Amino acid sequence: MADTPAHSQSTPIDLYFWTTPNGYKVSIMLEELGVPYTTHLVNIGKGEQFAPDFLKISPNNRIPAIVDPEGPDGRPISIFESGAIMKYLGEKFMRFYPQDTRQRVAVDEWLFWQVGGFGPMLGQMHHFAVFAKEKIPYAIERYHNETKRLYGVLDRQLDGKDYICGAYSIADMATIGWARVHEKQQIDMADFPHVGRWIERMLARPGVQRGLAAGADKG
Repeated sequence: MADTPAHSQSTPIDLYFWTTPNGYKVSIMLEELGVPYTTHLVNIGKGEQFAPDFLKISPNNRIPAIVDPEGPDGRPISIFESGAIMKYLGEKFMRFYPQDTRQRVAVDEWLFWQVGGFGPMLGQMHHFAVFAKEKIPYAIERYHNETKRLYGVLDRQLDGKDYICGAYSIADMATIGWARVHEKQQIDMADFPHVGRWIERMLARPGVQRGLAAGADKG
């Protein structure tokens, strides 16, 4: 991984964001990159993600999304879906995303594992165990079992490693927002010691701390 960005950023990137695990993925990455950005809060509790102007940026009506005014060939580009945003930023700034093909494939595997499984399944666990007005035992058991399985996968991967793919990468940034709220998923970190130590290591990073503080005032 390169230590120096391939590009500088003079005009702030516009981040369309709400304080959710998915939103934090990109705020953490932008803080770790140290590039200027402007946060635009999209209050999903009030349905602001369905506003026509936001639909032009994020056709799936989901946060996060970005607009980079200094996109390819110097022209603005809008990007939705957290994984696509993180790959774009990693490629543009040549940081936290390996240039070596084998290493890059490994990061892609764990990034896609997060966006396709670890996030959605934990989100369903949150919904049925915490937010659903009707507590459905079958649904809670189903998603809790899958949540535990996924934590087991992550724990085995982190055995002997400081970060998911060895070196710190976008795979870690994508995953920490969900893992740090493991109590809501009824997960005991005593069962997943490697994950527990990784969470502590991640939360000690200043960039992660700043990213998780994004939108704290929701003002």
